[in-house]
Amino acid sequence: MKPLSEKQIRASFVNSTKGEAARLKLPLDFAELPWDDLDFLGWIDPGAPLRAHLVLAGPEGPLGIGLRVPGATRTSAVKSSICQLCYTGHASSGVTLLAAPLAGPRGRSGDTVGIYVCADLACSLYVRGKRQPKLRTGRYEESLTTEERIARMLGNLEAFVAKVVGGRDGNGGAAA
Repeated sequence: MKPLSEKQIRASFVNSTKGEAARLKLPLDFAELPWDDLDFLGWIDPGAPLRAHLVLAGPEGPLGIGLRVPGATRTSAVKSSICQLCYTGHASSGVTLLAAPLAGPRGRSGDTVGIYVCADLACSLYVRGKRQPKLRTGRYEESLTTEERIARMLGNLEAFVAKVVGGRDGNGGAAA
């Protein structure tokens, strides 16, 4: 991913108001982000821990999605979960449900779509093997190359973003 400026990031959000975008806090390590290893920028807002943000490269420039993080929930130490973007396995606390308001009038009336993702939103680093999940069997044995895993992750992300932007589920129906 090409490095983005703060101004580009704030202007990219399609399901947030200008005020919400202006108030969001960038990642604490923004100046040191490994842009060459990122396929999208994802972070939990340090000023509002129940908010998360995703920014990806779109055909017309960066596209940002505002997300809600659920409040603290009890998790099991013996259960594991898999991220729906990168397919990395984590202890159940390593995957979280993020809900995105739909863009436009439906989002303003409360319609959302959700996805289970790595709680730290570091999918790009997990796919490349640059970060390891706490669960010992985090990456399942696959015959895909790193490039193929990256392409699959981006396809999963694009499908989710299409639901947010278009308000449609993957089958052409309205999102719930």
